[in-house]
Amino acid sequence: MITPTGALILLVPVLPIAIWATVSDLKRLKIPNKAVLAMMAVWPLLGWLAVPTWTLWFWGFAIMAIAFVIGYLAFTFTGFPGGDAKYAAAMSPIFVGAPIVGLLLLIALCMVGGLLLHQLMGKVPAIRRRTPDWESWGKRLFPFGLALSMIVVFYLVAAIWPQV
Repeated sequence: MITPTGALILLVPVLPIAIWATVSDLKRLKIPNKAVLAMMAVWPLLGWLAVPTWTLWFWGFAIMAIAFVIGYLAFTFTGFPGGDAKYAAAMSPIFVGAPIVGLLLLIALCMVGGLLLHQLMGKVPAIRRRTPDWESWGKRLFPFGLALSMIVVFYLVAAIWPQV
């Protein structure tokens, strides 16, 4: 469980990385390895400030390893995009101690919301004129980096507010 102050500390580096990964995924349908490495570096460098115990901080690394293995298996056997799998694994420690039902609801909402947002943005002529070279417009593929970034950013923003 991330503290409100810890969520704010993590949001500072996570937000620009998430924007970078999202724009890259929208434009080229690829998440750069440098963005994945930057996101992966957030937890070792700042994660210990975000959680109340060292145990939770170490569990973050275990979660990252588990997410990486699951992502690798999804990439190998289902064709799930490798960049998205690595990006998801890199951000996964941030969710250490999160209530699973709330997290699954956030994931579902961001996946559906990201898909709808992408489809709506693609229908706006002004946006299409400013981004004619974006590969995500011309293909029937969904840039999942958009949804992944929404998940981590919305989770951190929600964690900043005091819990009732």
